[in-house]
Amino acid sequence: MKIALLDSGIGLLPAAAAVRRLRPDADLVLSCDPGGMPWGPRTPEDLTERALTVARAAVAQRPDALIVACNTASVHALPALRAELEPGVPVIGTVPAIKPAAAGGGPVAIWATPATTGSPYQRGLIRDFADGVEVTEVPCPGLADAVEQGDEAAVERAVAAAAALTPDAVRAVVLGCTHYELVAESIRSAVRPSMDPPLVLHGSAGAVAAQALRRLGAEPDPDAPRGEASLTVLLNGREAPLPEAALGYAEGRLLRTVTPAH
Repeated sequence: MKIALLDSGIGLLPAAAAVRRLRPDADLVLSCDPGGMPWGPRTPEDLTERALTVARAAVAQRPDALIVACNTASVHALPALRAELEPGVPVIGTVPAIKPAAAGGGPVAIWATPATTGSPYQRGLIRDFADGVEVTEVPCPGLADAVEQGDEAAVERAVAAAAALTPDAVRAVVLGCTHYELVAESIRSAVRPSMDPPLVLHGSAGAVAAQALRRLGAEPDPDAPRGEASLTVLLNGREAPLPEAALGYAEGRLLRTVTPAH
């Protein structure tokens, strides 16, 4: 079984690590667009073309499924990706975990990129899944870029700025950008480290990984032997090692233990 993931950069690490934990025997293909990132400020048309290019590079590796491990790309490019690739390759998008967060009763904050915050897409999810729950949309300018670069000081500044916009009453935070899951504990500490009960963070990686397995008719098997499971990293279509910044996160170090593809 081979599963590919795409993103502009290392925001695909949480979903890739989630797949690795559920199925250690799965081959992984990580396809990124460092030459075109960040995707957030791009027009929907430009972003869609970039995502299609990255997806085509991934599909050339003959995966059984493709995860769009990027909220922004899922908003704008998912229909085009599915139109081109399905039914041959199932395409799984990433949706902010608003529904499970709202199920707790709120109040809820949604941290997202400025491009996603206030968008019709996000407002529609709030309307559909959080009706009657107090929801605050929190833009996080610069946070995804800081995570991508592994710049701890910039991450701290961006997280602190977003925490200052998060109401004190909030009991759950939706991580509405896949990059944010890489610094989840920094976010928890900045919002309210001593909250009792603890602040709940809702990411999408686990649900996306599980959905990919369901689309393939495969069951989670965390004890499956890793064997010769491989990792292929594509940076603008060319095979490369994991970016150095990826190894600054636990998810990247987990993936590094996988046998490189040959």
